[in-house]
Amino acid sequence: MTTDPANPKTGQNWKVDVAGWPVDLPIVAIKSDFAISLMMVIDLGVKFGEHVGHALAAKLKPLKPDIIVGAATLGIPVAIDVTRALGLDAYVILQKSPKLHLANALEQRISSITSKGEQRLLLDRAAVPLLKGKRVVVVDDVVASGSSMKGSLDLVRKAGAEVVGIGVILTEAADWKATLGADEPLVHSLAHIPQFSPGRDGRWEPIAGT
Repeated sequence: MTTDPANPKTGQNWKVDVAGWPVDLPIVAIKSDFAISLMMVIDLGVKFGEHVGHALAAKLKPLKPDIIVGAATLGIPVAIDVTRALGLDAYVILQKSPKLHLANALEQRISSITSKGEQRLLLDRAAVPLLKGKRVVVVDDVVASGSSMKGSLDLVRKAGAEVVGIGVILTEAADWKATLGADEPLVHSLAHIPQFSPGRDGRWEPIAGT
């Protein structure tokens, strides 16, 4: 199936029920024979953010977290909404841009299915006291390959935190399970999405087993 690198959207959508909230996600071609359904949580509105915040908080509250951690960029609204829904105040964001105040930050290298090349996760050392010895839940929008999430977990643990849970809006396919290994059972999600390959009729179809 031919794809246009300048416009990877295929014109197809995948409907997913996110804890009672139906969402149509555009199917986006990563390669000529591989596509994903793309959720941009920052484009889905304040009410959707509030909805997923409360839905994830209901799953995570029994873990009794002290603080929520999210990774830039799309994990930021998830962290804020979950923190608010849990009745907490402080949260920590793992950054990707090397800003001036992050010159001496704790660092972890990561890769992502939706980003080109290797990236860095950065934790401001000023935030370490918020995490050291605390019960932490790490949240994000989607876990797919698991590399970004594993990097977040490793970085939080470098800061001395106890990771008691992982909260995501969507799990995608199954590669993340092997990447997270022993941390897989910590994952709490609201819905699941497959990955896609070209079908015989020229339409994208879910890959079996994803």
